Formats: sequence, structure tokens, C-alpha cells
Amino acid sequence: MDALLTLPQFAAFLAAAVLLTLAPGPDNLMVLSLGMARGRRSGMAFGLGCAIGCLNHTLLAALGISALIAASPFAFTVLKIAGGLYLVWLGAQAIRNARGAAVPAGAADGRESVGRLFRRGLVANAINPKVILFFLAFLPQFVDAARGHVPWQIAQLGLVFTVQGALLFGAIGWFAGSVGERLARNPALGTWLDRVAGGIFVALGAKLLVGR
Repeated sequence: MDALLTLPQFAAFLAAAVLLTLAPGPDNLMVLSLGMARGRRSGMAFGLGCAIGCLNHTLLAALGISALIAASPFAFTVLKIAGGLYLVWLGAQAIRNARGAAVPAGAADGRESVGRLFRRGLVANAINPKVILFFLAFLPQFVDAARGHVPWQIAQLGLVFTVQGALLFGAIGWFAGSVGERLARNPALGTWLDRVAGGIFVALGAKLLVGR
């Protein structure tokens, strides 16, 4: 298909995407907290879910649906409330189920399957209205409209963002899990790590609910 990304186009976008992914924000903060609280597999699974969730926003941006959502205050409000409540629910569940169980190095958590954490990350990212608006504003800046096939260019950019996000979130989850596995040998500290992770989810959800 025509209008493949040019090398300068790809390089400029990748550099910007990496910087944005590494900048402190809700996604990498949640991956970091989960990795420390529940081990590297949990952090990596949730992070991969967040990254794959970007494909949803890529599709919406390419089809122009994000613009319609952004133009409708009611639709945006509904989506924002749903996303905020979901994050609050995730945090409340983490706090309620805090056990402080030790996580042996290299072992699975034994508390929540990686598949379930992946799905939670996927949903948390996919229904976040701020991410939808971010993709709507960010991806078109790297589109060369003169070359045509704008939806196809947006799709490629979104795929690049998703791949680099999966790699970086996976690395964050891995290294955070390594730290968490050492800390979690202390059961009481493990319980507090779970509570801190849950508190972060609740705070981010509350911020989404009350933010404009």
C-alpha cells in the first residue's frame, strides 16, 4: 500500500513516542505500582494490556470516531465517568484483597492470573477518554497529508506507538517486579505495597472523575 511512513517521519514519531511513554503518567505509574506490589509477571501483563489498548484508540482516530466523541460533551462525560469508576473499582479491589503474600523470584503471583491483569490493563486504557483525545491530537501531527492515505498513516503511527509502549511497559514491569519481589519477602510490607498500588488506582480514577 502507498504512503508508508518515511524514515524521517518514523524516527521523529518514535522519539516523541518514547519520551511520552517514559514521562510519569497514569499508565506507567500503574504498571510500576503493580509490578512492585505483585511481581514482575503482573506488572508486565498489565503493561502489555495498556499498550495493546492503544490499538483501540488508533482505530478510532483512523476512522475519525474520536473526533465525534471529542465534539460531543455528553459522550465524553459518559466515557470519562466509566473510566474513572473502573479505575476506582480496580483500586478498591486491590486494597480489599491486600494480603502481603511473598512473591518468590521468577514465580507467578498466585493471586491473580496474568490473563486477567492483561484484560484489566486493556480495558483501563481502552476506555480512558484522555487517551482517546491524546491520540486524536498527537498522531495527526506526524501525518504527511500531501502524501495521501491519511487513515493508513495514522494506523501505522498507532502501531508504532503500541509496539514501543509494549516494550517499555514490559521493561518497567520487569524491573519494578524485581524490586517488589525482594520487598515482598516481608509480608507486612507486601500488604502495604498492595494498598499503595490500590490507592494509586483510586487516586487516578478520582482525578479522572473530577477533572475537566
